[in-house]
Amino acid sequence: MMLACSSPMVPGESLTAKAESLKRWGYDALAVFHPLAEWNDGVRRELVTLEQRTGVRPVEFVLIDEIYGNAMSPDAERRARCRAMYLEAAAVCAEIGTVTEIEYEYGARDPLPLFHPYQKLDAGQTEQFIDFYREVLAVVEGTPGRVLLEPINRYECRYLNLVTDNLEILDAVAHPNAALLPDTFHMSIEEADPATAIRRAGDRVAHVHLGDNNRLLPGHGRLDWESIFGALHEIGFDGAVNLECSTEGDPAVTLPATAERLRKLIGE
Repeated sequence: MMLACSSPMVPGESLTAKAESLKRWGYDALAVFHPLAEWNDGVRRELVTLEQRTGVRPVEFVLIDEIYGNAMSPDAERRARCRAMYLEAAAVCAEIGTVTEIEYEYGARDPLPLFHPYQKLDAGQTEQFIDFYREVLAVVEGTPGRVLLEPINRYECRYLNLVTDNLEILDAVAHPNAALLPDTFHMSIEEADPATAIRRAGDRVAHVHLGDNNRLLPGHGRLDWESIFGALHEIGFDGAVNLECSTEGDPAVTLPATAERLRKLIGE
């Protein structure tokens, strides 16, 4: 497994500066979450040459903006803007061989769900989402890039909250560049046992987001990290496990300590 950290968690004015810090702190890789408004050819060139110059591999690329999470919006203008952003991210992934992800929707729900949180996609919604997923997958087809489904918790998405729901979409799409991105924070809310959910997904797991049940760094909450990494070892996972959570304090202190803790779980 490769150990990665999300770019917003790392101090630094550039991707290069962030990667150099991560290298010193014991990380192999960087997951890039880049603001759409700041995305340009110069940043793209920096990203493409990042591993060669720093030894830190970019393993995930996502463009972020207020429009994120609106790929299935009923508002045609918002939907088109969001989809264009996702397609651009997929093109970058195709170029440099990273993963990106999509969800049916993403954002705080209002009103919040209480006693009946789960909603199932109807046949029309399922067909529309699969059509969009295939459109994004076409961008990375024939390349090492992959477009992953990330199950999101009920408070941020109405649909596809469970790993099993997303596996059904993957089965329907049946595309070699499609796979699953389980996030341990989201699973801590939705799955009775995150380790069991990982085993159920098996070799369809291509990338993992790490965050404790309180969305702090692993070990700062109540998740059973030994069982989670045990499940990853059981399924033969050899991709990147990426921190996507709060650093809770000075990153120059907490991120190296977290790397040391996670290396023991990875088995290095």
